[in-house]
Amino acid sequence: MKENIKVLISEEEMDKKIRALGAQISKDYEGRQVHMIGVLKGASFFMCELAKRITVPVSIDFMAVSSYGSSTKSSGIVRIVKDLDEPLMDRDVLVVEDIVDSGRTLNYLQELFRDRGCRTIRFCTLLDKPDRRVVDLDIDYVGFVIPDEFVVGYGMDYDQRYRNLPYIGTMEFTEE
Repeated sequence: MKENIKVLISEEEMDKKIRALGAQISKDYEGRQVHMIGVLKGASFFMCELAKRITVPVSIDFMAVSSYGSSTKSSGIVRIVKDLDEPLMDRDVLVVEDIVDSGRTLNYLQELFRDRGCRTIRFCTLLDKPDRRVVDLDIDYVGFVIPDEFVVGYGMDYDQRYRNLPYIGTMEFTEE
């Protein structure tokens, strides 16, 4: 099986969009501190770039949850692999994701973080696949809406490869 990667969103398009998201988040959180929570591993690239473009005070934490394993399809079961280091009580939380498809992970985190006492919770994702949604979920900040294709790059992987690509690409699998 051979893997081909076709550019879907260029590095330049991503940079422009991340700057715009940073400006909007800065405006929306004016006068407050935003506590950004990145969902590992995929969101780490996006979150670091986004944080650099937010002008209000920022604190960060990371959480690892899994519903994929080494597959290209979600199992539907969300499990915590690494929990947060900081408490959420009375914080304005911005959950940062690389991609939202079914919505199960963010729905799970929304309930968990509300139970932990955060003041507000909003969601920011680089990529949104609304065609795959199985949970009704409002996403506050969306970089790009994409078709239902498997993507890699900019933190997203296929079996732990291709995270370091500076663009978003679609994976095509062909017989050799």
